[in-house]
Amino acid sequence: MPSCPECENSLDVELDEVEEGDVVVCDECGTEYEVVGVEPLELVRVGEDLDEDDEVLPDDEEEEE
Repeated sequence: MPSCPECENSLDVELDEVEEGDVVVCDECGTEYEVVGVEPLELVRVGEDLDEDDEVLPDDEEEEE
């Protein structure tokens, strides 16, 4: 069973019942995670603007200069 990166509480996720796009909520701290992959299970915190694997769009690069 996966654990919450924020509080390390076990997340109540039925691996055979979740689908991509589902939202899982940590019962302990209330942090929400979106299921982005099921084999293996991949969760992304809801509200994160940019995952470290995502590329920065050219428009975003221009704003940083």
